[in-house]
Amino acid sequence: MPQGGTVPAVGVSSDMGVKVDVGRSYQSQTRVEEWMTAEKSGNKGVDVLSTPILLQLIEQAAVECLAPTLAPDQISLGAYIELTHLAPTPVGFIVRTEVEVIGVDGRRINFAVTAFDEREKIAEGSHERYIMDRPKFLANLEDKQA
Repeated sequence: MPQGGTVPAVGVSSDMGVKVDVGRSYQSQTRVEEWMTAEKSGNKGVDVLSTPILLQLIEQAAVECLAPTLAPDQISLGAYIELTHLAPTPVGFIVRTEVEVIGVDGRRINFAVTAFDEREKIAEGSHERYIMDRPKFLANLEDKQA
């Protein structure tokens, strides 16, 4: 079950009027299930949390971290992630994913990311998201599909 929190820090407003604080953080916890394994992604005999699912957990935490700061017509889009998967996590273990805003430059938001299982740190890295107006995003998508 996701659990979130905010750490107040230096406030910075994006060029779109959204206020995101450096230091804002969020964490979530997820139990590793069979469908989340590298084995299920095609890596035979590797019955541990897969890197793509770990990346998904990190991206979800970043989305949740920003969600309360966005206007109803805004979304955040992932643009970059650098992730080192440090250790395997077996099925049944709980993974705690943590994200923290470390930089805000207009609509670009930078995060430090870490993940832990019940025994150790399993991942670390950085993630970048952009805040965008949903109508503009949908119009660009529609133009691309035309």
